[in-house]
Amino acid sequence: MSTNDDKPKSSNTVWHHATVTRARRENLKNHKSAILWFTGLSGAGKSTLAHAVEEKLHQLKCSTYVLDGDNVRHGLCGDLGFSEDDRKENIRRVGNVSKLFLEAGVIVLTAFISPFRSDRKLVRNMVLHGDFLEIYCNTPIEICEERDIKGLYQKARKGEIKNFTGISSPYEHPEKPELVVSTGEVELNECVEQVLRLLQERGILNSIPTN
Repeated sequence: MSTNDDKPKSSNTVWHHATVTRARRENLKNHKSAILWFTGLSGAGKSTLAHAVEEKLHQLKCSTYVLDGDNVRHGLCGDLGFSEDDRKENIRRVGNVSKLFLEAGVIVLTAFISPFRSDRKLVRNMVLHGDFLEIYCNTPIEICEERDIKGLYQKARKGEIKNFTGISSPYEHPEKPELVVSTGEVELNECVEQVLRLLQERGILNSIPTN
C-alpha cells in the first residue's frame, strides 16, 4: 500500500542546464575531472593515499578535493549511524556530492570503506563510463589491525562495536577495479605514482613531470 512517504520528496523540480559546462570548466583547469574512489578495510590506508595523491595533484596545479569518511560524518552524513541501511545512504549521498564535483571540473578523491559492491556500483552508474575509477587498497586485515591506533578492531572483536567491516560485517572486495594498490606492502610514494600513472593512462592528466 502506498503512503505519503513513498512519494518523491522533490516532484515539482526541473533540472536547470547551466551555460558553463563541464567541458568548459575542464578546459579552464587544463585537466579532465574524475572520481577516484578509494575503497578497502578500515586501516587499509585509503585516507593516507587519497591525501598524498591530492598533494601531488595540487603541486601539478590540478583542482582537487578529498571527501573523507570521518569528515563527511561531521556534517553531510552526521545524522547517519552504521547500520547497513545507513551505510548505504552514506555512500549514496557521497556519490551525489562526488558527481557535483565531477561536473565542476574537479578531480574528487573519496576515502570510504564502502564495503558493498552494490553501493559502489550505484555510484559508478551515476556518472559516464570512465568517470569513476575504483581504487582498491588491498591490505590484509592483520596489517589493518596493527595500524589501528583507535583500537576499533579490538573493540569490534569484543562485541563493543556492531556491524564492523571485516569482523561482524562483510567487506566485498572489488571484482574489476581500475587499480589494485597493495597499501600494506608498497611504500606510499610508489602507491601515489601508481595512481598518477592510472590518471595519465586514462587521459585525465596530460603529462606528469619527471622531477
